[in-house]
Amino acid sequence: MDVKDYCRNVDTELTAWKAKLYNVMRQMDKLPTGDKQRMYEKVNGLHIVMTELDDRLDQLRTACPTEWSPARKEIKGKMADLGNKYEEAAREFFDYEVGG
Repeated sequence: MDVKDYCRNVDTELTAWKAKLYNVMRQMDKLPTGDKQRMYEKVNGLHIVMTELDDRLDQLRTACPTEWSPARKEIKGKMADLGNKYEEAAREFFDYEVGG
């Protein structure tokens, strides 16, 4: 797989994550102010990771390096981090919804 195909695939996955984040933010808007503030850090952490991924993908798209394995490993790690942060936020949100 070349770098352009890889970027396209990761971009598609990142777009799906953005949709999930948008849904979390929509649900978060319904929370009381105190709960929103507690959730804000978790959701902001998701934004930060996605911004880092977007930046890295832009670099790969424009530079199109011949050796991009280190970037691929970094992106894979950030995607895993994104999944973990999302699960954390989802668990916490679920706790609020259930009666937290």
